[in-house]
Amino acid sequence: MAKKKSEWFDWLKALVIAVLLAFIVRTFLFAPIVVDGPSMYPNLHDGDHMIVNKLNYKISEPNRFDIVVFHATKQKDYIKRVIGLPGETVEIKNDTLYINGNAVAEPFLEQQKASLKKNERYTMDFSMSDIPGDFKVIPEDHLLVLGDNRNNSTDSRMLGYISYNQLVGNASMIYWPLDRFDMVND
Repeated sequence: MAKKKSEWFDWLKALVIAVLLAFIVRTFLFAPIVVDGPSMYPNLHDGDHMIVNKLNYKISEPNRFDIVVFHATKQKDYIKRVIGLPGETVEIKNDTLYINGNAVAEPFLEQQKASLKKNERYTMDFSMSDIPGDFKVIPEDHLLVLGDNRNNSTDSRMLGYISYNQLVGNASMIYWPLDRFDMVND
């Protein structure tokens, strides 16, 4: 009888530890997210299930072209790509990204831009003056983010700059559907 009680107690301990570890991992390290909508197409698809690394931006700062998840509202998280970093100016003219006046390649959009017809644009022109808020440069501890599907994305052009405090983390991996299993931000 004592052996049976001990066995049940061991199982209960193991279950409590597993639940506690899952809570810690989900709260502080990694979290799942599902891509909702076409704003990151063609690189991310509506319905892609991803893992978000919540720890990365606690120990380092975002890099240009990272795919980040952030709190857009109290109820909704968005997933976008970091384009501009604090202290920079960003402009798009004739489908070319300019950071501080220098052209910067966007390799993740090359195929889409190559498939455009003559005089078609992948991204409508914009400059810092078109971003909500009256800033000459991206403010400290803020980012300018854009969706990869530039003509169908709610991003910094409408939302304004994204504060580091809004960041949930960076997208690390697509795990579902299995045929799209891949690491991102490489």
